[in-house]
Amino acid sequence: MNEIVGEFIEYLIGTKNYSEHTATAYETDIRDFLKFYERFIGGDVALGDMARADTISFRSYLADRARRGLAHKSTARALSSLRGFYKYMARHHNIKNDAIGLISSPKVPRKLSKAIEPADVSNMKTAIMETEGDNPWIAARDWALVVLIFGCGLRISEALSLKNADVRGRPEILRILGKGNKERIVPVLPAVYDAIEKYVAIRPFGNAPDDELFRSVRGLPMSPRMAEKVVEHLRHYLQLPDYVTPHALRHTFATALLAGGADLRSLQELLGHASLSTTQLYTRVNMAEISNIYMHAHPRASEEIDDE
Repeated sequence: MNEIVGEFIEYLIGTKNYSEHTATAYETDIRDFLKFYERFIGGDVALGDMARADTISFRSYLADRARRGLAHKSTARALSSLRGFYKYMARHHNIKNDAIGLISSPKVPRKLSKAIEPADVSNMKTAIMETEGDNPWIAARDWALVVLIFGCGLRISEALSLKNADVRGRPEILRILGKGNKERIVPVLPAVYDAIEKYVAIRPFGNAPDDELFRSVRGLPMSPRMAEKVVEHLRHYLQLPDYVTPHALRHTFATALLAGGADLRSLQELLGHASLSTTQLYTRVNMAEISNIYMHAHPRASEEIDDE
């Protein structure tokens, strides 16, 4: 089975244009099932065994994950990965299994992200200067990264994939390659370019057009974990809630646009969401905020209103 799994991962990257990170997640999920299935059938798993797996096998696997304390969201993703693997085997190895289609994914509650207060975003600049004052180019880099994610609504991976050539000349729009290699166009505010140019002007290396825009202390391309740690450090320094993450900066961008009158379709395009249902979560957030304001401010909010 190792060879078939390897083929599938190569197919995801080479044909489906999945990122290595996503392909690795698929591989982890599939190998987790194979490890369980070996114990379940009492021996090595062959292609024929994959075809013979029944609903009892799959439900036992879900129960096994529950016993291991794995989250519903993780198990739902694992089942999705397994379905994708079975589709691949059906097309390329004539291995068909109808039982996998009869298994329902665990229900995952859709949590509403929280927006960051605008004042807290502004305070991040002060915090950066206070904590990185001895490293001016690092301070400029961190603020440019925060402003870029907040001002354009980018994912960390999207912000870190930008190259110098993408921002030179202050183009009015950026072409962002998002999930699934889908390109979208994002407008850029002058304040974003102001922060980026201050950073680039004093950056000690990585100035070639094809170099990644954001660099580590050692001059290497900045990693997603490094970017996360920048915001973690600011969160701890300013004593902000745990939900203050790079993704919350992106969320704040979306919430601000929605509050300003942006329609959902436009917001979907700007965020690069594949499904409008994902974007609609922001409507729920916005209505929650409006309800909260109503309950605290309306003079009759706590009164019973009679219909007359």
